[in-house]
This record gives sequence, structure tokens and C-alpha cells, in this order.
Amino acid sequence: MILFLCSFTVISTKYAPAAALQAPPLSPQAQISLLTSSPTGDAVYTLYGHSALRVYDPGTKLDEVFNYGIFDFSRPNFIYRFAKGETDYMVRAYNFNYYLLDYIERGSEIYEQILNLLPEEKESLWQALVLNERPENRTYRYNFFFDNCATRPVAMVENSIRGSIRYPGQPASRDYRADTKDAPPAGRSTFRDAINFCTRHHPWVTFGCDLVLGAPTDRVMTLKETFFLPEYLRKTFDKAEIERNGATQPLIIKTNILSEETRAPEQSPPFATSPLACFTLVFIILLYLTWLEWRKKTYYRWLDILLFFSAGMAGCILFFLSFVSVHPSIFPNISLLWLHPFHLAGIILFSVKKFNKLAFWYHIINFATILGMSIAWIFVTQHFNIAFTPLIASLLLRSAGTLIRKKRSIG
Repeated sequence: MILFLCSFTVISTKYAPAAALQAPPLSPQAQISLLTSSPTGDAVYTLYGHSALRVYDPGTKLDEVFNYGIFDFSRPNFIYRFAKGETDYMVRAYNFNYYLLDYIERGSEIYEQILNLLPEEKESLWQALVLNERPENRTYRYNFFFDNCATRPVAMVENSIRGSIRYPGQPASRDYRADTKDAPPAGRSTFRDAINFCTRHHPWVTFGCDLVLGAPTDRVMTLKETFFLPEYLRKTFDKAEIERNGATQPLIIKTNILSEETRAPEQSPPFATSPLACFTLVFIILLYLTWLEWRKKTYYRWLDILLFFSAGMAGCILFFLSFVSVHPSIFPNISLLWLHPFHLAGIILFSVKKFNKLAFWYHIINFATILGMSIAWIFVTQHFNIAFTPLIASLLLRSAGTLIRKKRSIG
């Protein structure tokens, strides 16, 4: 879900290599532009849009797109490496018409922002792109916030300019590439705000992102850090300026819309299918069954086994992402206090009657931990998804039920 922050392209034989190892120089008519494809709701990875660089030279009949969102799904252990954060993406160059048709078929709106580059800057960027696309250079370690299909083109453009880029709100006579730690905040938006805006019509994706992304995701982004999302990058480039020898010019000299959106605006699904509605229904069912236990003076052992097994498996995923993977902004994650692998050990205690005493203490510890976490969440910065409420309440309910059974000597 969150790991697919840019619309990617799987390697295909239709994409022929664009540039030879020795790139011919560009003609005076050449132009280089940033392409931004708007998000679509086809899949999780299309919710965030896409960026690429286009090199168009009518003088040499060159029209190629350099796409940093390519990966090979057929590589061994791809899913495991992706989950661990060891996914290698590539830059590949191919004919612009292929790129255009691909995103038109998806229904994307495609913006082209022509860069205001000097001839020598265009040549420098062109040669750097060709060099970067060589087999020995084209692969890079993908990072969904800090090194992706949008941040790579920015770096290539910045490095080619004989001066510096001034972004909105940045003081004059300062090279923005040199130090981004003190960059002005992008409003008050956090990384999570940006992600959740993109997934606003997909509540299950939002739920998954809020679950696996930890407290660092709730840090306010600097302006430069917003560039991980193509739409943020496009809007910032519109207002950016190039500073050369004390003189400034707009970074973008012209914007073209190469295709209009061809799909109706997305609508959020019915509330009845949302995580909050579904998990609230689960809680109501658990509440009813717990009431039946109390009324019939019995213990539905299978109910605890099913609930805590589900929580334990989810906890294993969170544990893996937090302590094994190298994805950024995953740890610390306060959700590990209510979803953790120890629930799997708990179901062993629930399954065997002679472990009832140990199971009782497990529930007491679980109840105290989750209750304390719920109070602590008020004071921590990590975002709380409202759909967590019925799930947390379900675990509290079943552990609290243990106290009642113990008092009444049931089970």
C-alpha cells in the first residue's frame, strides 16, 4: 500500500532502450521538461501520481522519457525484498509516445512543464541522464519518501543548473541543494497528511498506512521533502526560480496539458464498507458473544483463540516492518502495544485448561498495557485512525471478560 508511492512501470519488451552509450549532442531546438501524471484509482500504486523527464529535440528527431519508476517484478524473492525495503528500482528511457499512451489509457491528466535551461545546462542534463541510464548505473535503492520516481528527477535537474533553484519562501542567494534541514516548512502538513490526502477515497488503504507507519510519519515536512509526491513537486516547480549570477528567472517557461482526465472524479465508497463500520460490527458481535458467556456462565475459548490469533498475525507484520525492514518512518509505532507477536503465545495459554492461571495473568497484562497505551496516545504525536477504536475495544473486552470469569469461577 504505502510502499507504492509512485506509479511504476513493469519492464516490458515494448520499451526499447532510448540512448546509446555515447549520446549525440542536442540541437539548439531541444527542450527538457518535467512530466507529471495525475493519480488514478486503478490500483494502490496509481493513487500517488508519477513524475518523469522528457527530452524532446526536433533537430535530431529525439523524443524520449526517462522514467525512474521501473522495476522487475520477476526478480527472485521480490515480495520479501519489497516488504523488507530492499527494492531496487531503475531508470529506463523509452519513446515518449509509449509513455503518453500508457497514462492516457489510465485516464490521467498529464502536465508537461518545460524547463528554462541554458543550452549548456540542457546538454549537461541530457548527458547525465544517458549516463544514469546505462546498465551499470540505472539501478537504485527505492525509498518511498526520500528517493523515488519524483525525487530523482529533481536531483538531476538541480545538478545540471549553473546556479541554484529558489523555491517559494526560500531566501535569495542560497543554494538549496547544499542544506535542506533548515528549509521552510510546507505549511503544517506532515508526511501522513500528504499520504492520507492521496488515499482519501480509499479508506482501507488509509487504514493500512496509518497502521504500519509510525510516529516519524507525523513530522511536519520541509518544502523539499514534499517532492516525494509528484503533485507537490509540480506545483512547487510552477513557482520556483533559477538564480544565476544574482539574476533570477522562472524555472518553468511553459506548461502544456498533454491529456485531460477522462474519468469521473473518484467517490468514497459507502460507509458500510469502511474499516470503521466493519470493525464496529466485529466489536458488536464480540460484545454479544461475551454477554452470552456471562449469561450462560460458560467460556467460548475458541473466540479468544480466533481474536488473538488475528491480532498476533497482524503484530508479526508490524514487528517485521519495525525491526527487520529498512523502510523509513516505520518505527517507533505505538500500535505495537496492542498488535504484537506475543498474542500468538497467548493463544497457547487460552487453548489448554491447565494454563488457565497463566492465561488469566496474560489477560491482566494485556488489559493494563492497552489501557495505558490508550491514555498515552493522547500525549504522543502519532496519528490515531478512528477505525482502531473498535479493534482496541475488542481486545480490551475479551481481557476484561477474564476478570469476570475468574470472579465467577467460570472456564
